[in-house]
Amino acid sequence: MAGSAFTEAEIQHQPDVWRATRAVVADARSEADDLLAAALADPRTRVVLTGAGTSAYAGELLAPELSRTLGRPVEAVPTTDIVTDPDTVAGGDRPVLLVSFARSGNSPESVAAAELVDRLAASAHHLVITCNAEGALSRRYTGAGNATVIALPPATNDRGFAMTSSFTSMVLAAYLCLGGDADVDALADAAQSVLGGADDIAKTVTALAPGRIVYLGSGSLKGLAHEAALKCLELTAGDVAALGESTLAFRHGPKAALTPDTLAAVFVSGDAYRRAYDLDLVRELVSSLGAARVVVIADRAYESGVVQWTVPRPPGLPDALWAVAAVIPAQLTALACALARGHTPDNPFPAGEVNRVVRGVTIHPFGEGED
Repeated sequence: MAGSAFTEAEIQHQPDVWRATRAVVADARSEADDLLAAALADPRTRVVLTGAGTSAYAGELLAPELSRTLGRPVEAVPTTDIVTDPDTVAGGDRPVLLVSFARSGNSPESVAAAELVDRLAASAHHLVITCNAEGALSRRYTGAGNATVIALPPATNDRGFAMTSSFTSMVLAAYLCLGGDADVDALADAAQSVLGGADDIAKTVTALAPGRIVYLGSGSLKGLAHEAALKCLELTAGDVAALGESTLAFRHGPKAALTPDTLAAVFVSGDAYRRAYDLDLVRELVSSLGAARVVVIADRAYESGVVQWTVPRPPGLPDALWAVAAVIPAQLTALACALARGHTPDNPFPAGEVNRVVRGVTIHPFGEGED
């Protein structure tokens, strides 16, 4: 359909670009391993995952799993927070490993955040994961002695307004660098299975015609819930209100967002402990909204009666990697909502109220002219 060609194609080609991403990371493996070994040799090093918008949610999604894998705290701090309050990340005498996610690398905060860490941290190392080898962030750190830049395949640099394959490919690349190996072919097959049901998802969403969508998840899937909600807001130009929250936090106020026309979707964890809390909330949502307006996104059917969108989970796959495939139903939902309401997903803001690459940000000098 007109105005959605890029977005639709970029959702559909994700299994292919993940395989290409795997090859890029393999080629950069030696350099990346050397950088990470140097950065992590000091046990005091703060590991900070950063980006803005969707790129920030990539970090939020990965941080819990990488904390377990690395056996040390991993923090997700958006570039927008680093720029406005850099001392919270780079102050003191601790080294910093800054892992930067960027589709274009041209957002004003991308380079500013990294340069503030260079300036203020006791020492700094940078792992830059970007979809644009020609972007400002890539140019700034390519060849720098304290940095490795992993420029993903050009196909990951989504031309549509909202990040779809950019998001999933950057998450996958970061996990391969920091978390260890992964069966990318099995993950791609899982995604292909979901994409095979794209028409069914679109029909379900269009028939329900939600005025609001709530996405919920625990652990790494909280970050996924935030990204899923953002996709809906972006592609519908804010016409469909969307909220992402953690499973337990939802009851502490955000549940007030529920209305009779809300569609609630719960990403169900592969971990039995977290899953118990997810399923408790599914049952509560059914009592509030009715089973027809509650979607369970999981590797198999855990609850009868609700809408089930199955995302296969290869054996042993952690939530942070399963999320790479599990976000696809949310991407398809956002696309269906946008088209049903007459929006053009490739450019939902034709008047430029919101831009693909953020504009209008002034980067002010830090530490100068203080009161």
